[in-house]
Amino acid sequence: MASLRDLGLSEYEARAYRALLNTGPTTAKELSRASDVPMGRIYDVLNSIEQYNLVRSQTASRPKKYVAVEPSTALDRLLEDKKRELEEKADQYESIVDDLADELDAAEPVEDQFWTAAVGPEETIDLLLERLAAADDHIVMVSADPAPQWDLQAVSEEVNAQLEDALDRGVSVDLLMTRDMVASLSEDVGRRYRGTHQERKDFDVRTNDDISGSFNIIDGVEVCIQVPNPLSSSEAFGMIDLKDPEFAANVHEEFVPRWQDAEPLQF
Repeated sequence: MASLRDLGLSEYEARAYRALLNTGPTTAKELSRASDVPMGRIYDVLNSIEQYNLVRSQTASRPKKYVAVEPSTALDRLLEDKKRELEEKADQYESIVDDLADELDAAEPVEDQFWTAAVGPEETIDLLLERLAAADDHIVMVSADPAPQWDLQAVSEEVNAQLEDALDRGVSVDLLMTRDMVASLSEDVGRRYRGTHQERKDFDVRTNDDISGSFNIIDGVEVCIQVPNPLSSSEAFGMIDLKDPEFAANVHEEFVPRWQDAEPLQF
């Protein structure tokens, strides 16, 4: 159940404001009785909700009287305070993340071999997007077949957004696809390519039907390989991510001649 405490008021402050709505203009002593806020606390409580701009005081009267601001105005003011507080918190967290990113990136990278795997459509896409986000220098993407169980338009847009981020931070991207894969892409993806990617000198897309399977090479040291479903080769079963510079170099060596024989993509 919604409460004024959810908007930042204490129990005593909420009681005092609600009581003021019922009593109309009243003194602190009368409000203490009406709200069950102890007399020893009532002035502090009134000063606090006056700072929230939830009450107005009549200083000319003796004793001093207080009246509640209309609920719609009071709630708007509490909401604005909360929004401002959240924006300040967001700025604070962003600053912390920036500081930590610089500190953690300064650590020496681990060059040992490492592999991990994801199974299932959602987990596979999450792993792919994570590894694309980790690229610092160069991304090679080879895509032969769309996976029928994926929402291809949504996935394509997510991947495109991640590639845009990569390009913005200076990562070059080479994308090799079959014509069937190109045909399966949405018009939105085509428009984004024409309007954004095509003009980037560090983004190159080509087509070649002499490829099978789908994989990605990240910074020349890491390979993400899409694993087909053993019961239906046209469907993706999962993804293996292998960090191994020697293996990545071998995969890239197989990729180069197909890339050289490929045709530039024309939407």
